[in-house]
Amino acid sequence: MKILEKTKLDLDKKFQKIMETPPSFDFFVAIHDFIKYIELNPSLLDGLSQRIKVNRELNIPSKYALLKQIYQGLEDINIGSDADLGHVRYMTIKDLSKIQNKDVSDSNSFWKKRELFRKSTNEIYKRLNTYLS
Repeated sequence: MKILEKTKLDLDKKFQKIMETPPSFDFFVAIHDFIKYIELNPSLLDGLSQRIKVNRELNIPSKYALLKQIYQGLEDINIGSDADLGHVRYMTIKDLSKIQNKDVSDSNSFWKKRELFRKSTNEIYKRLNTYLS
């Protein structure tokens, strides 16, 4: 199997996992895995570059940055550092930890935005699929 075909197939599997996962902590873990896969593949990261005009028009870099907060938040939860991570990362950890503990309410900004995250993931996936074609 060619590398490009395998990349597309693996990306598709990660994306399908997000689409099939109901709103729960596992949904955020699926987003984490999707972003991690993109981060580990330079060719996929190139497809999301701000230098590409259509990406700027579709606001892809901002949508990816939003999803990357979830990725970084779950990484931070697993590391458990005492270092000063900054306000945004701390709040992300706090919100994701609440979801992990099944404390879900509309006062939790990440829980409230879960459908936005699903929509953004869909747009990122479509953009990457087009880029790889």
